[in-house]
Amino acid sequence: MSAASEPFIPAPGLGNPHLQTLWGPLWRKSCPIDRERERLWLEDGDFLDLDWYGPHSAEAPLVLVLHGLTGSSNSPYVTGLQQALNDQGWASVALNWRGCSGEPNLLPRSYHSGVSEDLAAALTHLRTRRPLAPLFAVGYSLGGNVLLKHLGETGSDSQLLGAVAVSVPFRLDQCADRIGQGFSKFYQAHFMREMIAYMRNKQRQFQHDGRQEGLAALAALGSLDNMRTFWDFDGRVTAPLHGFSDAADYYRRASSRYFMAGIKTPTLLIQAADDPFVFPHSLPAPEELSASTRLELHARGGHVGFVDGTLRRPGYYLERRIPKWLATLGHG
Repeated sequence: MSAASEPFIPAPGLGNPHLQTLWGPLWRKSCPIDRERERLWLEDGDFLDLDWYGPHSAEAPLVLVLHGLTGSSNSPYVTGLQQALNDQGWASVALNWRGCSGEPNLLPRSYHSGVSEDLAAALTHLRTRRPLAPLFAVGYSLGGNVLLKHLGETGSDSQLLGAVAVSVPFRLDQCADRIGQGFSKFYQAHFMREMIAYMRNKQRQFQHDGRQEGLAALAALGSLDNMRTFWDFDGRVTAPLHGFSDAADYYRRASSRYFMAGIKTPTLLIQAADDPFVFPHSLPAPEELSASTRLELHARGGHVGFVDGTLRRPGYYLERRIPKWLATLGHG
């Protein structure tokens, strides 16, 4: 672990981890950006929607941005980073995981914390689209977990010159426990509502489209009622839909902490010790990190928070730190 070259100091009045966590979704003023959407068709017949922003130059550095659970390319931390990268002269692509771009995906399966095969498909596509562009990736929360898993699985063949992962749930089982404690139950209830709504919306779409096979697969999951915890949802929905035997099997096979040693790509991890989703003991120990990985652990920052400046003029530490660090890798 190492101190950041630029320490994070929360805005006065925003020292509390929950205020840091909630600032973006509740109070950050949205700054819409004009992006170009591309639909990437996957080998299994499903799709991912990609939102491009920034210079069209064939050689401009390109960053793939990965959102978190129940987020999308419209999440404020995504559009904020895309704007900051553009200001640096870099292009970016925000990936929407399956079913997160505003319309349900076409298969019963969806996205989850270990879906590194979808990330690999997107990276291969970007390499084909812009073969001369230095390629990087930034992942937040679930997106960070998927990114680190991919990096560990692929080693020197990651297709990336550098990566940043923020507020990562390194041990999914432990994070499922952590979010069920204290005030964090508020987040758990929010995610449950969003994820169940995601599944019900897919059921309605399949019904409308007459997709009987998909409807049967979703019906086989049983009732979506009375799910209150991540263990409930991942045991009854995520695991059976994606080939895991149960929630514990999914957590074990998808948790990025077990893949850290295989990372060969220069990688920056940005975490807050007060993250209300992640126990401090869930973070990898220094000896678990590969030589190419740097962990910057801040005392404060919440979960994908890191709001500094003042309440009147808030600043966004991640949108300064991430582009600056990527630029140190020697491209652009």
